[in-house]
This record gives sequence, C-alpha cells and structure tokens, in this order.
Amino acid sequence: MLKKILIITYILLFNNFNSFANENQKNLRVGLLAPFSGEYKDIGQSIMLSLQLALDEIDDDKIKIFPRDSGFNNPEKLIQSVESLKDENIKIVIGPISHEDFKLLSNYRDMIFISPSNIDPKVQSNILSVGISLESQIKSIENFIEIKERKKTIIMYPKNKYAPLIDSKISNIKINNKKVFKYSADPKVLTSDIEKLTNYKQRKRNLISRVKILEEKDDEASKLELKSLEQKYTIGKVNFDSVIIIDFGDSLKSALTSLAYSDVDQEEVLIVTVNQWFDKSIFLENSIENLYYPSVDIDNFKKYKRKYFKTYGLQPTEITILTYDALGLIYYIWNKKDFKITSMKDFIIKDSIKGKIGTFSLKDGKLIQKLNMYKVSNKKFTKF
Repeated sequence: MLKKILIITYILLFNNFNSFANENQKNLRVGLLAPFSGEYKDIGQSIMLSLQLALDEIDDDKIKIFPRDSGFNNPEKLIQSVESLKDENIKIVIGPISHEDFKLLSNYRDMIFISPSNIDPKVQSNILSVGISLESQIKSIENFIEIKERKKTIIMYPKNKYAPLIDSKISNIKINNKKVFKYSADPKVLTSDIEKLTNYKQRKRNLISRVKILEEKDDEASKLELKSLEQKYTIGKVNFDSVIIIDFGDSLKSALTSLAYSDVDQEEVLIVTVNQWFDKSIFLENSIENLYYPSVDIDNFKKYKRKYFKTYGLQPTEITILTYDALGLIYYIWNKKDFKITSMKDFIIKDSIKGKIGTFSLKDGKLIQKLNMYKVSNKKFTKF
C-alpha cells in the first residue's frame, strides 16, 4: 500500500510541476536536475519530495518547479535535460547533484545552477555548491581546537583517491603546530601506521620494563602501581594533544579503533572528525568514548526528518535537506532582488541566511556554513 501511495504521489507531483510551464515571468521558475531513473532514482525522488515540503512551507504559488531526469554520470542525459530547461526559458536550476557534471555546464553561462555538492564552496560564474563543504567544517574545527587550547594537532586521513583533494583543502588550516599524517586505506596496514604515529612499540617496551621493576619490589606502593599497569597497554604520552580525522564509514571506525588500541589517552587527547550526519552506526564497534565533529543544526535536522516521514512515510536522504534549503535560498534572493535574478552576482550578499541546516553566508566568493560542534558520547549526540 505504501509503495502505491508513493508512486501516486510521485506521479502527481511530477505532473503538477510540469503543468506550470506556461505561467508568466512574474513567477519564480526553478528547474530541477536529479536522477529520476537508474541506480540513484530513489535519491531523485527524495529530492523532489523535499522540494514539495519546501513549497508547502514557503506557501507562495508564484514558485514553479520544472523537474528533469539528469541521470547520474550520464553526460548525454544531463545535456538533454539542461537543453530542455533552456527551451522553457528556465534560468535558475537546482542540481546537478554531482560536482563531476560541472564541466558540462560551462556552456550555459546564462543559467544559474545551485548544486547540493559539497566539493567546492567557491562561487563559480554559473554554479553555487551548497553542500556541507570541508572548508566550513575545518573553520568550525579550527575554532573548537582554539577554545580547547590544544597546542599540537595531528591532521590524519587515508591514502585514497580523495587524498589529493584533502591536501588542497587543508593547506590553509589556521591551526598552530599542526602535522599531517596519512594512513593506509588497507585495514591490515592501518594499525601499524597508527602504531608509528603514537610511538606504540616504544611505549609498550616502557610498560614491560616498568612492570619488571615493580615485580621485584614488595612494598605496597609498588603493588598498587603494578595493579594499575595491568589495565594499560603502554606507558608514556603521545606527542600530540588533538587529532583531526578526515574519514568516513568503516575506514573511520577502523582508525578510531586503532587509536584506542594504541592506548591514546582520551582524557588528554581531543579526537575530532568531520561531519557524520548523526549516523548512529558510529556508536557501534567504536572504542573512542568521546568523539567530536561539526555538523548541521541537530534540532532542525530532526524536525525536517520527522516532517518528511510524517508526510511521505519514508526516511529522507541527507542530501534532501540541502535541496530544501537551496529552494529557500533562491526564494530569498528572488524577493530581495525585486523578483528578478539575473546572474550569480545576485547571490553575493552581506546578509547571513538562516536555513534548515543552520546559518550560512556568501562572502569572499565562497559559501560558508556556520556549523555546530557535537560530541558523540554514551550513544548520544550532544551539542557542544
């Protein structure tokens, strides 16, 4: 029954969106490029449903949406869809979802594309990415490290296809006394990499040596210390007081487990990672008791998910809250510019804009989100 309702909702929305094609130019006409077919069609459908929620909240019948199936990594289909929107005289478009499609849009300078991609927050001539960029996350982490008064920071991430991109993003991190450490993407090698970072073998030898000394003593203080050392793997501190891990999924969990295994004192070393979208699976198989990361406003995110589920009986993908906010941003600019958006320059404003994800601003040619820091502890997400 739910599947039938969903299909009917999908058809009605799609038909209603397209029925607006003959409206006059006083309307805000917004195109949508999303995968409505193929492997990622569920994402496209979820995006479209999120825009319907946004339309309901804005409650202005002057906004008209024109959805087109752009596929995923399908240049031919993408171009056909863009051309179709161009034929409808659509100037503003939400999408595409992948930054890999951006090069194909360079020939459409008279159109504006608002993408949920998070790869590059730089405002391009006709493309604006509104995803939670690494730059925004780093800015929040920088402030957090400063507040926590950390003096020696390790920035670590795996040696994979994303490493060159991360290299370029972290080159200007404003953290004093920082060091970059890259670890193997192979879990079998990862632990030995972390052991080198933490000087584990020497600290292990220190423990063995100290235990031998204490075993030869018979005083009460030595017995108490020996009992305490039975709970440890090593003796001695690591040469850093904070770690920033730029990683996700199982690879992140492996890195966290290796840090715990290497006997990194979590009372002395601050462990921070990047946005995990409140993924509860991070609670599982995680030996790190206190983990911090920047993310969107958790209360707004929960409210959005509840509203989406109540309306459609489905759980939304994270990307949909970005497209939801993208429509709100477009509508805000359209109103601010007397109901007319002519170029990307119209989006470069001094105001800070509040969306579902939180507050963001467009300054110095970049879109930067103001993210909150959250603590993962005792299977809960707590705002710092």
